[in-house]
Amino acid sequence: MTSVDSITLEVADPAAAERFYTAAFGLGTRLRLRASQEPTTGFRGFTLSLVVSQPADVDALVGAVLDSGATVLKPAAKSLWGYAGVLQAPDGTIWKVATSAKKNTGPATRRVDGIVLLLGVSDMAASKRFYVGRGLTVAKSFSRVYVEFATGTSPVTLALYRRRALAKDAGVPPEGTGSHRIAVGGAAEPFTDPDGFAWETTSMAELS
Repeated sequence: MTSVDSITLEVADPAAAERFYTAAFGLGTRLRLRASQEPTTGFRGFTLSLVVSQPADVDALVGAVLDSGATVLKPAAKSLWGYAGVLQAPDGTIWKVATSAKKNTGPATRRVDGIVLLLGVSDMAASKRFYVGRGLTVAKSFSRVYVEFATGTSPVTLALYRRRALAKDAGVPPEGTGSHRIAVGGAAEPFTDPDGFAWETTSMAELS
C-alpha cells in the first residue's frame, strides 16, 4: 500500500522557507524543504490543507501565517462545510486552514490535527485507477470531482480533486506551467503519476 509519510517542498530559498514554516506551522518531519530553481508559473496543481478542531484555531493559525509573511487568497469565513481560509506562503505554496466545526468549544490553539494533500488532476477516472493500481484504497469518492484515499496511520491524507475545481477552491486561476515544486515521500518505489507529481521513497526524501 502507498502511504504519504512526508511532503517535500522545493523552494528557491530553503533558509527563508524554514524560518517561515517553523514560525507559521511547526509541522516537524511531515514537511521537508529543499532547494530548487525549476521554473514554475501560475497554479502548481496542488494545495495543502491543515485540518484543525474549531474556527478559533483557524483564526489563530491564519494570524500566525500572515504575521510570518503569507498573503491571503481567501479570508477565513464560514461555508457549507465549516470554516476555512486560504493563504499563499512566500515560496508560492497554497495552504488551506480548515475545520468542519461551526462553533468554538474551547480556547484557541495552533494545533494541527491533520494534513491533506490535494492533487489537481486532469482526468479523475484515470488518476483514480492509477492510484488504486499502486495499492491505495478509496475511502471517499464524489462522482468525478473528488477522491480521498485511506492511508492508515499516515500523517498526511492523499486526495484527488479536478484541477479547475481545486484552483477555484483556492481562489486562483487554473492555468500554470513548469514544475509542481513538490515531491511526495512514501514507502513505495519512486514513481510519477499521470499529472506529473513525483513520489520518492521516504529514505530518499530524508536524504534530500
